[in-house]
Amino acid sequence: MTMPSICVFCGARSGRNPAHARAARDLGTAIARNGWRLVYGAGDVGLMGEVARAAVAEGARTLGVIPQHLLGREQGKRDLSTLIVTEDMHERKKVMFMNSDAVVVLPGGAGSLDEFFEVLTWAQIGLHDKPVFLLDIEGYWQPLIALLTHIVDEGFAEAGLFTKFARVSSVEEFVSVLDASMGASSDRGIDTGIDTGIGTGRLFADPRPAS
Repeated sequence: MTMPSICVFCGARSGRNPAHARAARDLGTAIARNGWRLVYGAGDVGLMGEVARAAVAEGARTLGVIPQHLLGREQGKRDLSTLIVTEDMHERKKVMFMNSDAVVVLPGGAGSLDEFFEVLTWAQIGLHDKPVFLLDIEGYWQPLIALLTHIVDEGFAEAGLFTKFARVSSVEEFVSVLDASMGASSDRGIDTGIDTGIGTGRLFADPRPAS
């Protein structure tokens, strides 16, 4: 039996607008209640922490992936189902993507933009067809949409770029659109085993310290 896994990219800060933290909590809850697995950056700070705590509280399976150098800074969460510690950021993104069926990007900063553009570029050049979502809470991503429109208008990308991701304005809309997408293919889910895809990543099946 397979379990759809949702990769969440988001800020390691909470931002100024409390709506973003509420959306992060709602997303974590929705992932759990739909029987999906959360795949995220393993931090316990900012929007990352909000998503993970909500998902864990509702009993979701969770896979966190974090590079060694951020374990302290992002307070690597220790009550996850599975925690992978990688050597660097490149491995982190690769492992998260390899173990996911869909990607959703909450508000965030430069790191979230990097993650979004990487999966968008991979889709653009035909390396994957996984659903990618921008969760545009209270218009947070509108400047990004305007930039992408400018890029297309200036001839640096085809208009088809906008078919490689979907903008959704709420968690409820995200769940509805993703349900429809996954319903079109009953075998999108991946096995709950973990594929590190790397030789240096260290896998911790149960990261919690022994009592």
